[in-house]
Amino acid sequence: MEHDNGERIDRWLWATRFFKTRRSAVVAIRAGHVLLNERRVRPANTIRVGDSLRVRREAFVYHVEVRRLIEKRVSALEAANAYLENTQSRENRLTMAYQLRLQPQPMRTSKGRPDKRARRALQRLRYVHETS
Repeated sequence: MEHDNGERIDRWLWATRFFKTRRSAVVAIRAGHVLLNERRVRPANTIRVGDSLRVRREAFVYHVEVRRLIEKRVSALEAANAYLENTQSRENRLTMAYQLRLQPQPMRTSKGRPDKRARRALQRLRYVHETS
């Protein structure tokens, strides 16, 4: 593979911290969550400077342009300099994050495993239902 002509897309996504592992980047690419120039690709496809990527992670979609090729995982500041995100994409992500924060959190009725008292109450309920 010629590194001066391009970089593997899975490796670049991992190096720029879009995904925590290369394996998760490969899974996302194969699932169609990553588009290179609006087309589905394979994990071994090469990307070049100037290519556009659409990366979907959970509820968020990133539209980025490749500015620099990196092959090793670097700090978050250096990784952010390797791509340029579309302003509309950034606004959409921030709006989505704000809307998700405003949604009510699901209520948890239980606090984990039942303690001794609650377990015995459950056993009494089960016993009553079994004998009826």
